[in-house]
Formats: sequence, C-alpha cells, structure tokens
Amino acid sequence: MNKPNNSSAPFLTAAWRRIILFNYRVEPGILQPWLPAHTEVDLWNNTCYVSLVGFMFQNTRIRGWRIPFHVNFEEINLRFYVRHPDKNTGEWKRGVVFIREIVPKPAVTWIANTLYREQYRTRRTWHRWKEKPEKLQVEYAWREAGHWQSLAVQAENRPQDLIAGSEAEFITEHYWGYTRWDAHRTLEYRVEHPRWQVYPVQSWHGDVDFGRVYGPAYANLKDAVPVSIFLAEGSAVRVYKGRFAGS
Repeated sequence: MNKPNNSSAPFLTAAWRRIILFNYRVEPGILQPWLPAHTEVDLWNNTCYVSLVGFMFQNTRIRGWRIPFHVNFEEINLRFYVRHPDKNTGEWKRGVVFIREIVPKPAVTWIANTLYREQYRTRRTWHRWKEKPEKLQVEYAWREAGHWQSLAVQAENRPQDLIAGSEAEFITEHYWGYTRWDAHRTLEYRVEHPRWQVYPVQSWHGDVDFGRVYGPAYANLKDAVPVSIFLAEGSAVRVYKGRFAGS
C-alpha cells in the first residue's frame, strides 16, 4: 500500500503510542447514520468492523506550535472503516470514520469539532503502562456519566511486523480520515505514518457500557466478545488539512 504524500505542512504532528484496538463484528446498517457521502463501508473477509481504540497522544503540535497542557494526553475512540473512490486514479482510498472520540483536553475537542466536524467529547481520562522484559501491560480509561469505562491488554513484549493481507493490517493500515460534513459533503484528510508493529496479545479486559457511551445502536456490544484484539506500538504521525472529497 502506498502511503499518501503531501508537500504542504501538516496541520497536526504527534506520536500515537501503545494503541489498543478491540474489534467487534456489527451489521453495516447500524453505521448508516455516520456514513459520509461518497463513501461505502469497507469489509474484511465479508466482516464489518467497529473498533474501540485507546492510545496516547505525545508531543502534540498544531501548525508546529505546542499548546500548553495539551501536549501529552489519552484518546479513546470508536471508529469504523470505509473506502472512497479517487476520481483521478480510479483507485479506492481506505479510511476511517469516527463515531466518537474522547480526550481530556478541551482545546483539542474544540479544534477537532470546529475545523473537522468530528465528534470529540472532553472527559476525565487516565492510562497505565507497565513494561517488563517479557510482558507489556497497557490500559486506558475514561469517566462517562459517573462511571469509569476501560480497556486493557497484556501482551508479549515482542513487537512483530504486520503480515500482508492480514486482519491486523486491515485494522491498522489507514491513511485517510472521512467526516460527514452534511448530507451531501464529506471532509477528507490525509494521515501519514509508517507501518506499525503489533505485540502478541495474551489477555484482555474491557468494561465499557456501549449503550451509555455511544447510544442504543451499540448497546449489545457491552457483553460481546471482540472478534480480535491488537496492541500496536504506534509511531510519529502527520495529519493534514481537510478538503471536501471529490473536490
């Protein structure tokens, strides 16, 4: 897969680190309210996924500027996968759509919701990393409606390269974001990062009230077992200014 190339300066630079991904099988129909115009749900082996994702933002800069107290922080999001036809090349661009993103920093929420019409919410968050020579423990949590929600994994401390064509590659390798601007327009933005390595997950724990956090359409995920769980090391990333898809 070719990574996007953009000669203009990125809007945001950061590192995304220690990324937990809980992946659930859902019916594509429940995603229609969030599906941006000119995109379609992307499947892997005829499976439609939503992913609950937790990770750390580190060394965050907007247009090269560090915003005080908004440099290092957690994010937890629920996302799904789409593809969009590039009218110039005829190829499909594979990307993600966010149902909701949670961060502890109000300035991040304001910027993302105002400029990208994302679905950020500001909540109390925390994380815990424990690293030993053989094992790695990673946990993220946030406070929602008076209750703590969390996701955690224990993995072998042995990062591995992605296998071409694998489920892990499908879930982690995306270089485009898409946002439903309105019923007819979609905002598209580029994301650049190298291929991520993943750690072999040994055990996991999740305590998320999906109905409370994301709405009734996702309530049944509260007791569902993820189809797959990954822990990616992550990397430096660059996010570029959005434009309307197809323009």
